[in-house]
Order: sequence, then structure tokens, then C-alpha cells
Amino acid sequence: MSKRIEDFTITGTWFLNKDIFILELRGNSYLPEMKPGQFVQVKVEGSPETFLRRPLSVHDVDYEKNTVLLLVQVAGKGTETLSKLKSGDSLNLVYPLGNSFSMPAENERMLLIGGGCGVAPLLFLGKYLKSRGYHPEILLGFRNAERIIEYDEYRKLGTVYLTTEDGSRGEQGFVTDHSILKNSSFDRIYCCGPQLMMQRVAGYSKERKINCEVSLENLMACGIGACLCCVTDTVRGHLCTCIDGPVFNVRDLKW
Repeated sequence: MSKRIEDFTITGTWFLNKDIFILELRGNSYLPEMKPGQFVQVKVEGSPETFLRRPLSVHDVDYEKNTVLLLVQVAGKGTETLSKLKSGDSLNLVYPLGNSFSMPAENERMLLIGGGCGVAPLLFLGKYLKSRGYHPEILLGFRNAERIIEYDEYRKLGTVYLTTEDGSRGEQGFVTDHSILKNSSFDRIYCCGPQLMMQRVAGYSKERKINCEVSLENLMACGIGACLCCVTDTVRGHLCTCIDGPVFNVRDLKW
């Protein structure tokens, strides 16, 4: 799939909580096909401290409106600058980058697991699956009830299970503590979130011989495999997360 470098126009910015927000971008040319799991590299203008582009998962795509949604957490000067963009502002992207989640077999039972802002690529994945006749189930984990984001959006896609670390909503604990994992069996798991969470999900999946894919959130500078700052250790050697990932099957990772 060919890569593009293009300016997009901001058509909306809204916060989901105090530090996680969504950017809605409209393409100035027709969008190419994008697949769930792929990402973009964003050029941050107006932030002298931010020299490199920032990688962001594709949160959703609307081909009729010609728009892309990016879910962003304020974590530094670059993302803080992005949070201040207004409708009509321009944002330059390199896209679409990376590989994508693989599709399940016809009768597989699948579970999407997301933690915190790691839910970002799972909305697009869930919509993609539903549009093709699948019925995903979704397990989301957050620190507390105030940190829960887009619960209603995920409910449109399938059954949603919740955990919060303090028990303020859903079951108390981490996602790997949820009773659905103890009481049900799945054929395939898709996961994105903090690395420790993904490693626990990977361990659970390996024990039960479940096909599991994770989307890694390694730091990426170039997005095209040139800088080698995002390498991850796999059974096939050191691979660039930006071109060989960000989606990996857990059996290929040295976790």
C-alpha cells in the first residue's frame, strides 16, 4: 500500500476526559483504504521542543465524510500542542503506516481488550468486524470511572465488559482479572494498552492456546523503518515495529 504525505483540515476537537481528546480530520483528497491497526505520523507545528513526528493509531475512518479520527492523550509538549488545534487548522500526516490486525475465521468467538488510551485502534477494528458480519465482544480496563472513555461507542459494536482498578465501575481489578476470562472461552483476542497489560493478556492467551494479536505502542520517529528506534525482539530477530508491526501475534514476541 502506497504512503501519502498530505495536509488535513481539522474539523473538530473534543476532550473525553481531562487529558484524552479526539481530533477529527478531513482529507483534502479522497482517502485511501485504511485497515484497523494502522497508524499515522503527525507533524507537530508550533512546538519547538517537538522535532519528530508523533505516531497515532487510526481511531476511526468515515469514507463518506472523508474524515479520520485520532484519539490522543496529552503526555508532553507535542500532544499538548495538538490538543489546542481548532477547526480550520491544518495538520500534516504521513499515512497509512504499518500492518493491520488479521481477520478471524467465520465462526470464531473474538474478544477485543483495551486498556486506557490503548483502546484507540479498537474502535476502528470493532466497526470493521461488525460491518463484515462478525460479533465482537469488548473488554475495557481503566483506572477509575472518571477515566472511562467511549463506552457508548463500543456498546454499538457488541457486548462490553468493564474493569476499573478501584472498582468504581464494572468489576474491580485489571482486565486480566475480569470474570469473562475465567468463565468463557475465546478463539481470538485482539489487544492494545500498556505493555504490562498486553504481556498478561499474552500469557493468558498462550496458556489457553488462543490466537492473540497485540498492537505495540513503541516510540517511533520515522514510521518507515529507517531510524531503527522502534525495534522489538521477536523469534525472527529484531524487527521494526513501524513496518513489521505495530500488530504482532504474541507467539512471535519474546515476552
